[in-house]
Amino acid sequence: MREGQVFEKKSYRKAFGPTADLSDLAKTCVCLANAQGGLLLIGIEDRDEVPPIGQQLDPAEVHKLIQKLSTRAMNVSFASSELVVAPNGGEYLEVTISPSLHVVATTSDGRTYARLSDQCQPVSGEDLRRLVYEKTGLQWEIRPVPDVSRADLAPDEIRYFVDRVRSVGKVSAFVLAKSDPELLEYFRLVDAHGTATHLGVLWLGTPAQRARLSYGLLVQYVVYNQLEEKVRKETWFDHRLNPARLLEDVLAQAVELHYSHEIPWGTTRRLVPHYPPAVLRELLVNAFAHRLYTTATDVFIQAYPDRVEITSPGGLPLGVTPTTILHERMRRNPHLALTFEATGLMEGEGSGYDLIYQQLSREAKPLPELDDRGTSLRVTLPARRPNPDTLRLLDYLSAHYTFSQKETIVLGLLAQHRRLSATALSQALQLRQEERTRSWVGRLVDWNIVQTQGTRKGTEYVINPEVFAAADLQVKPTLKTIEPHHLRALLVEDLRAYPDSSLAEMHKRLGEELPLPVVQRAVYKLVEEGQLSATGANRNRRYALLAKKE
Repeated sequence: MREGQVFEKKSYRKAFGPTADLSDLAKTCVCLANAQGGLLLIGIEDRDEVPPIGQQLDPAEVHKLIQKLSTRAMNVSFASSELVVAPNGGEYLEVTISPSLHVVATTSDGRTYARLSDQCQPVSGEDLRRLVYEKTGLQWEIRPVPDVSRADLAPDEIRYFVDRVRSVGKVSAFVLAKSDPELLEYFRLVDAHGTATHLGVLWLGTPAQRARLSYGLLVQYVVYNQLEEKVRKETWFDHRLNPARLLEDVLAQAVELHYSHEIPWGTTRRLVPHYPPAVLRELLVNAFAHRLYTTATDVFIQAYPDRVEITSPGGLPLGVTPTTILHERMRRNPHLALTFEATGLMEGEGSGYDLIYQQLSREAKPLPELDDRGTSLRVTLPARRPNPDTLRLLDYLSAHYTFSQKETIVLGLLAQHRRLSATALSQALQLRQEERTRSWVGRLVDWNIVQTQGTRKGTEYVINPEVFAAADLQVKPTLKTIEPHHLRALLVEDLRAYPDSSLAEMHKRLGEELPLPVVQRAVYKLVEEGQLSATGANRNRRYALLAKKE
């Protein structure tokens, strides 16, 4: 089993013997408790699936270990600890750690850690406040609602939920084999005593029961005109609908979000939605699933002529930022998210923004803008009209190649910008290291769809001009895709006509659509090759052609 947010493996040497590091083990326990709880397997190496053959654990030493960890990991509940014998005969210790619902778990020296993806990270300052918010959200989901039992819930809502889970088929056969009452308990909609949880009332309750929730799922939809004056408003405050029905009703009522651009397409016209339906749906699902349910604030959808803004209570979950959201895998409301997956409202864990980026890139649309204010998250999606030539190019490529999700995103970005440096592409893809772009662009370069220019940090990616010709697109030429040797030839001709020019003057004459750093590198290369002379310093530096030696 691979390590993740709720699963960790530790070597035998980490817990027993002269190399034991109980402080590190305690830190791991704190991390799991501050997340969603989880399993700690002691006696299995990180890269192995089973313990070493013949490994034996002393029960007395195991008991001492748990006692020591209890004194080093504060506010951590060890639900169980069990010696397990693997099929190869080796033994390991399986420790189940409960989530710390009411307080923040710390080590005995007062340090706080949290599990972020598969890493244990220290928490302090602003992140500590976010951690407290995360805990209240987790507690809200599974907290029982007094005086509401399974029998009090709405039968039609129970039938809707159960039938939807079984028909969608997103869960395993083991889960599908459960009876209806067992299914409700499995998804934490009711507890072991048959009492409905907050999550259960949200999905299965009557309107009166949902209204009793301290913080329910309330939505406001507001439409503005060109002057940003409010022209229409719809609200969902009556608690009639479960999350799935609410989502469908909001999408049906928000007609302004379904407008389209008309784009000339040969002898006809093509309708391109302002917002791809799959993207719009995913953003609303995210607003419902990951909002903070312990604050009395509604989900706001504000539709402007040129954009839509979706604001949900609570910032991004701890460990996720606007510049890492494409890769980080964190949930604020894990049990609610599980019901959303089981009912087909959302894909698997962490796949939401991958889908959003893919759909927007395929439609030649700009990527969403995220504004994390800590207390709320606002996602802005521009309604910009896509370039027809860019759409035709993407259509042509999709008809002749089968691209992965990563490749579709890269193609969309390059088709819109024509040229991107390795640094700019890494930033757009939220990659920490530029070298990782290879897994995103590798096949595109191999297929000669994308060309590289420059080396190392100076590498730039452009769409191969021959692809435009093959697609029979009458694309207006642009200097953005000019090859380095052609650019240097243009600079030589420019300086022949305008000797002693500054870099800024040359850049202006060539056309400011060409990035200044590209011109700068070409000029430096000409100086290095001995074709240009440079006089002056910094902003006063000027360039001229060197006379050819006879």
